[in-house]
Amino acid sequence: MTETFGPDATSGHVSDLSLHSLRQGYRAVVIGASGGVGSALCATLRRDVRLGVLVELSRKNDGFDITSESEVAKQAASIQGAIDLLICATGVLTVDGTLPEKSIRQIDPNVMAKQFLTNAIGPALIAKHFLPKLPRYDRSIAAFLSARVGSIRDNRIGGWISYRSSKAALNQIVRTASIELCRTHPRACVVAIHPGTVQTPLSAPYSRGHTTVTPLQAALNVLGTLERLNAEETGSFLAYDGSAIDW
Repeated sequence: MTETFGPDATSGHVSDLSLHSLRQGYRAVVIGASGGVGSALCATLRRDVRLGVLVELSRKNDGFDITSESEVAKQAASIQGAIDLLICATGVLTVDGTLPEKSIRQIDPNVMAKQFLTNAIGPALIAKHFLPKLPRYDRSIAAFLSARVGSIRDNRIGGWISYRSSKAALNQIVRTASIELCRTHPRACVVAIHPGTVQTPLSAPYSRGHTTVTPLQAALNVLGTLERLNAEETGSFLAYDGSAIDW
C-alpha cells in the first residue's frame, strides 16, 4: 500500500482538475493503481491541491489480491479515517493468454470463471469491505470501472461473452450496493463508469475503428464526471463524459 499526503508539487505538469465537491483534505483510495487508467488517476489526484491522502493499492506493486476476502478486509481495516473517494480500477480481458471469445462455441468454463472472479467477485468484495468506510453524512463517491460492452441493450454483434457477462454482473453489483448504501449514507454516490477506449496494452489489440484516448485524458474525463455527480445519480451506469449507458 502506497500513501501520498497532499498534492505532488514535484510534477512538471499541473492539472486544472480539482475535486471541489469533496471536503478539503479529502482521502482517496485507488485500487488497481498500477494499471494504465489506475496510474493516470493516481497521477491526476496527486496534483489536486485539495487532496489530503491518497492510498494506492494494486496486485503489481503491493501484491493486493482483490479476490481474497481476508486480504481485502485487512486492507480496508488498515485505512484510518473515512474514505471520501473510492475508485476500483481493476479488470481483466485476456486470461492466461486466452483471447476473448469470437463466438459462444469458444467458451472455456475455466477462463469464464476467472473473468467473473476478477471482474465481478473481486469488486463485490471491495464494495463489501470498503463502502462502509465512506462517511455517513458527508458527500462521497465510489466508482467502479466497467465497460460499455457490459451493456445488454448495447450488444449488437455478439462475441466476448465471458467479458461482457462479467461486466454486466459488475454493473448489477454496483447497482445493488448503491441501493443498500443510500439507506445509511444518503450523500454517497456509487456508480459504474466506462472510461472509453484507452490506449493501454489491455485494449490495444481491439481498438481499431474506435476513438481512443490516452490514460491521462481518460483519468481527467472520469474524475470530471465524478465531480459533477449528485447523490440522486447513485447506482448509475455512465460513460466517461457523464452520459447514461443502457443496462
